[in-house]
Amino acid sequence: MRMISVVETAKKWNISERSVRNYCAQGRVPGAVLNGKVWSIPEDAEKPERSNKKKQYIPTLLDILQEEKAKKYSGGIYHKTQIELTYNSNHMEGSRLTHDQTRYIFETNTIGIENEIINVDDVVETANHFRCVDLIIDKAKAMLTENFIKELHLILKNGTSDSRKEWFTVGDYKKIPNEVGGMETALPEEVPDKIQQLLREYHSKEKKNLEDILDFHVKFERIHPFQDGNGRVGRLILFKECLKYNIVPFIIEDDIKMFYYRGLKEWNNEKGYLMDTCLTVQDRYKAYLDYFRIRY
Repeated sequence: MRMISVVETAKKWNISERSVRNYCAQGRVPGAVLNGKVWSIPEDAEKPERSNKKKQYIPTLLDILQEEKAKKYSGGIYHKTQIELTYNSNHMEGSRLTHDQTRYIFETNTIGIENEIINVDDVVETANHFRCVDLIIDKAKAMLTENFIKELHLILKNGTSDSRKEWFTVGDYKKIPNEVGGMETALPEEVPDKIQQLLREYHSKEKKNLEDILDFHVKFERIHPFQDGNGRVGRLILFKECLKYNIVPFIIEDDIKMFYYRGLKEWNNEKGYLMDTCLTVQDRYKAYLDYFRIRY
């Protein structure tokens, strides 16, 4: 290999001779040899990048969601997320609105009805869920708190027929014992302490992974703190916490809900059921990201 001088290298790289010597002294020029006080440099050596050179900024999914939301951009990942998350989560809980009707409400803030009876609560909760998705995007980086959880429930159930029932509390914990899937849940008087304990346990881990987030979700659903809306609030929290910790989020789609329910039920015995289900729908969301050319 032919060796060249500092002077020749400086001309080749279009920098000062002093910079060449500094690069060599810092060990940043592979093959450079010091003979006495003179550096000899391989002819094919490449110019090192400046150590203070700014790295290319690559926006995260959260950055893109927040930007598209702020700009009211139509047709991107924010648009797609709003419709898919709202349609599937509501449909799992009995909403009879179609995917097209859900999309139409989001895009036009109206709904077309022809020879069909529509449940008003389905429409109200769909519009409310869009606002909930906005909230988890806006506050994705914020610490998960009781107040935030209650705020999601307040937004979701506000203006529904449930909100007019004396025994139903919107934005606060349940007053009457309830079951989920035939299983008992926390009694109303137990809920505040159990939620606070769950949050303390969750926040004791500085960096959360997917299993930590799913473990919180399972325990939240088993407490079932609200009279209704627990599944949707829980899945919104799932999405938010994935965004916070830069984990590709996912949407539990209606066609896979039975596997999801089995995963919730069997979590203590076999975590793989729920984990595999969530990884499956995570792959579906990754397909959206690939389409919109969003890195993850």
